[in-house]
Amino acid sequence: MLSYSRGPDQDLWELTIGQVLDRAVERWGECLALVSCHQSKRYTWRQLRDAADGVARGLVSLGVRRGDRVGLWSTNCAEWVLVHMACARAGAALVNVNPAYRTHELAFTLYKSRMKVLFLWERDARAEYAQILDEARSGKQLGLEHAIFFGTDQWEKLRTESAENSDLVQPEDVANIQYTSGTTGQPKGVMLTHRNKVNNGKLLAWGMRYTERDRICVPLPMYHCFGCVIGTMSALASGAAIIMPNWTFDPRATLQAVQTERATSLYGVPAMFIAELGLPNFKSYDLSSLRTGMMAGAPCPVEVMKRVMCEMGCAELTIGYGQTESTPVVTMSTPDDPVGLRVSTVGKALPCTEMKIVSVLDGQTVPTGEQGEVCARGYMVMKGYDGEPEATARAIDADGWLHTGDVGLMREDGYIHLTGRAKDMIIRGGENVYPRELEEFLYTHPKVAEVQVVGIPDERLGEVVVAWIRLKAGETSTEEEIRNFCEGRIAYFKIPQHVRFVEEFPMTVTGKIQKFRIREIETRERGLEKVAKRETA
Repeated sequence: MLSYSRGPDQDLWELTIGQVLDRAVERWGECLALVSCHQSKRYTWRQLRDAADGVARGLVSLGVRRGDRVGLWSTNCAEWVLVHMACARAGAALVNVNPAYRTHELAFTLYKSRMKVLFLWERDARAEYAQILDEARSGKQLGLEHAIFFGTDQWEKLRTESAENSDLVQPEDVANIQYTSGTTGQPKGVMLTHRNKVNNGKLLAWGMRYTERDRICVPLPMYHCFGCVIGTMSALASGAAIIMPNWTFDPRATLQAVQTERATSLYGVPAMFIAELGLPNFKSYDLSSLRTGMMAGAPCPVEVMKRVMCEMGCAELTIGYGQTESTPVVTMSTPDDPVGLRVSTVGKALPCTEMKIVSVLDGQTVPTGEQGEVCARGYMVMKGYDGEPEATARAIDADGWLHTGDVGLMREDGYIHLTGRAKDMIIRGGENVYPRELEEFLYTHPKVAEVQVVGIPDERLGEVVVAWIRLKAGETSTEEEIRNFCEGRIAYFKIPQHVRFVEEFPMTVTGKIQKFRIREIETRERGLEKVAKRETA
């Protein structure tokens, strides 16, 4: 039996984001749509559409037309959702700009995206955005015509313009451009269509059984695909409310928002859930309203998921898997799946989605149970990388399959177990070590709160295994204790040669742990730069 599966058939919507917003207003116009806790702002679906339409008319008055690019450079706020919806109504492609960007990265994004308008705050606690923008534009020929600052007369005036949009927006139009993190080379702009985003939101809402009575707590950054699509479009499709706890992730603000707004669903990457569970006063929060949620965006440790389900009362917690290039979710567990299945796999193909596992050597589909590269095909595959046809062709083959770069295996029932990134696999003396497998084992140590495993260069073996471990509060341990825990329980070649105890891990602003930085630190501190640079076959 080959590693191929297809999710059940379901009608897909041939609608734009704006049309789905109209549908939400028709069905749930007076229901709560958006709460920005830190701004004390609340909108019903009708109020949200009316406010977004005001911004859309303002965009048209600035000369924005169908297909033009509009940037949004901000942490989480009500204005983020308004501009998101306004761009969709006006037919513009929303360009998500990471709030952590500084002069160099911003200049690159302004040039690469060819945006005509940029929305931003003048400043916040972390940055002077207006100053950074001035520096990024200095001496450069960019297409940016307007910078609109939130919270100013300029923003208020824009929202009262009366220009009407005459361009007919189509489902296949690019609705969103999101820049990948650029782990190799410069970041690439992933082009997502209305059809991509609308239907991923629809199928996620179906998978989590959302209705207009649900309230989704979204502590994730909105500029990231998890926040922008999973956090927004699943609510748009179902009438559920979006609850934003804070400008940026804060575990206390998140649990307070769940308690105050009686959230029924909670989203997050594993590091966010770990931070919430680790609060000294965690048990003081009333989380009894929680029913479901999604943990995604990074490998989900089994022990962490179990704690979220038991200690946070999130009995129907799901795991989602995908990437920005797939809008993002392609596989998902269901609330009915046994706990053991939910904590050991990333679920199976969503409706209207094909999945297969192929050999990294020849691209042929491998038998079930064998490891290979995870590939996906269907409505959700990106339109391509903006202005980069060669990179697009490398990611999407001639048959429409998106090659994810992730390694995993498919069970006979179609459920997929991820074993890591192809580039993360450690080859120690000819033996393959999959970091995810070893991390899951180390999580069973009673003192371990969080762990990351990487490979570093070695003169004799090619690579050896290193584990970075953050211990639970009040615990102490030694390298010897960790290795003794492994002895006799896992293969000798998987046992970490080096163990480093840390208080934190290098992370992106979206909460993803940067394994390449861990490798860099270990390589530098152990004086292995020359070994790392040697050529290999």
